[in-house]
Amino acid sequence: MATITAKTKITRSAETKLKIIVVGAGLGGVGAAIALLLAGHDVDIFEAASEIGEVGAGIQILPNSSRVLQAWGMKEALERYSTKPAQVNMLGWKGNLISSMDFEASAAQYPGTFYWDFHRANLHKCLLDRAVELGVQIKVNARVANVEIVEAGESATVVLESGERHTADLVVGADGINSRLREIMLGQPDPPQLTGDLAYRLLLSTKEMLKDPDLAEFVTNPQVNYWLGPDAHAVNYVLRGGELFNMVLLVPDDMPMGANTLKGDVDEMRALYHDWDPRIPKLLELCESVYKWRLCIRQGMDCWTHPSGAFTLLGDAVHATLPYLASGAGMALEDAAVLGELFSRSQNPRSSVEKQRLLTLYEQCRKPRTEMVVQRGNQQQWFYHLHDGPEQRERDRAMQAMDPGEALAWRDSGLAPQLLGYRVEEDVDRCWSPGTGAGSKGDGVGMDPIQAHL
Repeated sequence: MATITAKTKITRSAETKLKIIVVGAGLGGVGAAIALLLAGHDVDIFEAASEIGEVGAGIQILPNSSRVLQAWGMKEALERYSTKPAQVNMLGWKGNLISSMDFEASAAQYPGTFYWDFHRANLHKCLLDRAVELGVQIKVNARVANVEIVEAGESATVVLESGERHTADLVVGADGINSRLREIMLGQPDPPQLTGDLAYRLLLSTKEMLKDPDLAEFVTNPQVNYWLGPDAHAVNYVLRGGELFNMVLLVPDDMPMGANTLKGDVDEMRALYHDWDPRIPKLLELCESVYKWRLCIRQGMDCWTHPSGAFTLLGDAVHATLPYLASGAGMALEDAAVLGELFSRSQNPRSSVEKQRLLTLYEQCRKPRTEMVVQRGNQQQWFYHLHDGPEQRERDRAMQAMDPGEALAWRDSGLAPQLLGYRVEEDVDRCWSPGTGAGSKGDGVGMDPIQAHL
């Protein structure tokens, strides 16, 4: 069986080592720390909260993301917490099976990779442990008020709300969808874009499910299930080897303006699904409390990086997507891996011109791909929420026939190889090749990246 080779940490001289501050300790921020530490640089994480943690419930890791995590040397640690579902089932809202896909057969097309399901907190803790093992320094209660660029671009100073000032060769903004660093970069307020949907997220104990013959198979035969219905859909899968059952309900947004997360009304949630597949109301009867999250997106930015080369962004701060492709966290991890790969190759990363060059290549690698994922997530919203009728019947027919452009995106012949078969090193090679302004590997020569943006 093919395996993914884990990277070893590069040893650098003081002259080629950067001091880097990553703002934000979510999945993308900690991933960026890992990738840049492996590249041989010194990394501090600044987190606004008083303690490091991750909220939420389940998260699906697709083959492209599992490749990144394994390259960071995390396979053994993660396998203790992962569930590997057998297949995904696409169902009508009344419970009729439309189509299904075998996960093992799909992953076999991308050797060495997996479909993994995790409790988000377990994935985050494993990432944090790996970053600490590699030497990260973490500062909590560190809310950023501003980023000041030294005129020549050699460094940037992070100014905290407390008044503390910290200078680094590079600042990476990974502070999520409501990013303060994005607004600093743009010099103006820039709220995320509403999508019209919200998510109820709940975790159920599987003990009660196992007592009900209609629900027990969800636990004993782990699979990912999607129910597609008018204006809404539902997703569920097992976590922690059958200990927990993750369920997400996606419905029209009814939250008041300015709210992002609110305590939900369980009866109101149940009412939205009362006439769906009878197993869904049964599952929801086991839920005692729930929160709801407003779903927003980021359409991207003209430029992710300050022209100085001392300040850049990654993850949801740049390209937050609907969760309907299970790829939001995956794109942040890929961003981090590409950033790390670029800064591992350069022999002269302290030069402001070289940092500009590397960050221009980072954008060249990542912008088209992340914009594609945001757009496809929006398309999935349309696919998943069709009312019964001609468009719904055509969607179902296309899934059954496995037509290009079908709603089961991980099998879509026009998307799946591109999405799931992504390799960081190959993408960096492509952008690094002659003609992109990159010169040859490691030589630190190329087009002025400020001109490359024009």
